[in-house]
Amino acid sequence: MIKVTVGNNVKRESVIVDENTTLRTVLEDNGIDYTSGTMHLDGSSLKPGEIDKTFADLGITEKCYLLNVVKADNA
Repeated sequence: MIKVTVGNNVKRESVIVDENTTLRTVLEDNGIDYTSGTMHLDGSSLKPGEIDKTFADLGITEKCYLLNVVKADNA
């Protein structure tokens, strides 16, 4: 089991998931919109297609941060 801190700029929460769960599933189950902003896993931007990989595929074994970061212009 993996402890995942999932969220965005405003909201973050910790959930426990199986290592064979995809990143997309965790995001959808926790109501995180991954269509806007940049997705990060432990501080690194996700590449195309990685959102459908499992935590095991990406080498995550204990804990991680899965965050959607929206950057806005401050005009």
